[in-house]
Amino acid sequence: MPEQLRGKVFRGTTAVRTGLLTPNQLRGPAWRRLFPDVYVDRDVPVTHALRARAACGLAVPGSVITGASAAALWGVDLVSPEAEVELTVPPGRHAVRATGLRVRRCHVADEHVVVRRRVRVTSPEATAVRLAGHLPLEDAVVAVDRLIAARGLDLENIRALAGAAVGAGSARARTACALADGLAESPQETRLRLLIGRSRLPQPVAQYRVRHGGRVVARVDFAWPDRKVALEYDGLWHAEDGQFASDRARLNRLREAGWTVVFVTAADMYQPAKLVARIAAALA
Repeated sequence: MPEQLRGKVFRGTTAVRTGLLTPNQLRGPAWRRLFPDVYVDRDVPVTHALRARAACGLAVPGSVITGASAAALWGVDLVSPEAEVELTVPPGRHAVRATGLRVRRCHVADEHVVVRRRVRVTSPEATAVRLAGHLPLEDAVVAVDRLIAARGLDLENIRALAGAAVGAGSARARTACALADGLAESPQETRLRLLIGRSRLPQPVAQYRVRHGGRVVARVDFAWPDRKVALEYDGLWHAEDGQFASDRARLNRLREAGWTVVFVTAADMYQPAKLVARIAAALA
């Protein structure tokens, strides 16, 4: 393996032309083909972000990484590693068709494009608005919340950008950004908040700090402070080593403070009517 190609993404034709590889070597098991004429060292983990960078830098030079592919570069994985990479090129440019790529022709304002890891990608705020306008509504709200949490974005700036958007998806983007709150620490917390919002339950306070005896005893996902009822999404991370004991100690502190805690699991989300009824009973 040539040292110049170890751990790298490269054009096959360039490697052959410069004598680093022969055509037979290029077809060998040492390399993984990402796109036509674009290869990577087989020992490099192939993520969606890696494929997006390879597509933008080598497969479609001059493009901008957008949508869920841009989100991957900002640390938010919304699609699988092998999903199509979304790129955007200026209107009038020749269409590019290749397996694994989805290239759209659209104008992207320069102020919404930044260089990250040597490729051009939409800013986190512009990425959030793009996703808000083109994903199903609940998925869109989840995506916006995740980008805010991952990058520390200002929700009002995103809402302003969505408000100025025009064209296809702009109305949906405004709706999704209005529903986002940027406080959720997991996708399921966002989905749970939206479920409560669609019900007749009073709206809870997200990420509420419960105080007792002059100190904070716990921060809960959702709370109705006047009823002393907390709602917690019980994700897989609660099964990690040592977490059970910590959760029990935290629950005891909440009970000592006079609070009732309702736990929600992934299975509960598939029975929304029963879940809402259980929460309503706790509030009553």
